Amino acid sequence: MNYTQLFDTIQSYTENNFPDFTLASGGIETTTEQVNRFIEQAELRIYNTVQFPFLRKNMTGNIQSGNKYLQAPNDYLATYSLAVIDASGNYEYLLNKDVNYIRQAYPNPTTDVGIPKYYALFGPALSGPTITTELTFILGPTPDAAYTAELHFYYYPESITTAGTSWLGDNFDTVLLYGSLVEAYTYMKGEADMLALYDGKYKEALAQAKRLGDGMERQDAYRSGQYRQAVT
Repeated sequence: MNYTQLFDTIQSYTENNFPDFTLASGGIETTTEQVNRFIEQAELRIYNTVQFPFLRKNMTGNIQSGNKYLQAPNDYLATYSLAVIDASGNYEYLLNKDVNYIRQAYPNPTTDVGIPKYYALFGPALSGPTITTELTFILGPTPDAAYTAELHFYYYPESITTAGTSWLGDNFDTVLLYGSLVEAYTYMKGEADMLALYDGKYKEALAQAKRLGDGMERQDAYRSGQYRQAVT
């Protein structure tokens, strides 16, 4: 299901075209803005419930000699792994620690140098009161040379409302549709029985999605054995 199909189906199911209306501030909220919000809210709810592999991203960056900080990507949400790659191509996977652990273990960032072994989420970089980056990592010890960093992280993919298509729309459109309908019907203050129906359909689709994202995609038949349904 692409964006146009999803948009039309939401309007069809709710029997509501969500006409433009004037906001208290004087602005206009369009039909597209209203429906897009329902879809985007549903996407975020799904992405924070099921850890699909397509929510993972892998990026490389540069670690500067003498600089114990590493900027995180702007779309970074959480870390799966962070590795340092030396000049020979060898990987050193860093262990996640608290900032205070790194400060205590390597109290002098000027003399406590070497290939980093630990990292912690430090927070945004500041220039005075202005936030200049989204988030940064602090490394320990301070890098003694230039290295390559490989970050495997959790992120939100581009919404179907701007991309036109998405993995979720192509492979699990039921959970996206019913999640959007729950948001739309809540906005409409619709009848309780219909809202309960859509919510039940959403939870049913979500359970199937979790079976895929948190179950089947995390195992194989060689190690885990094939799924067997009990026969009664």
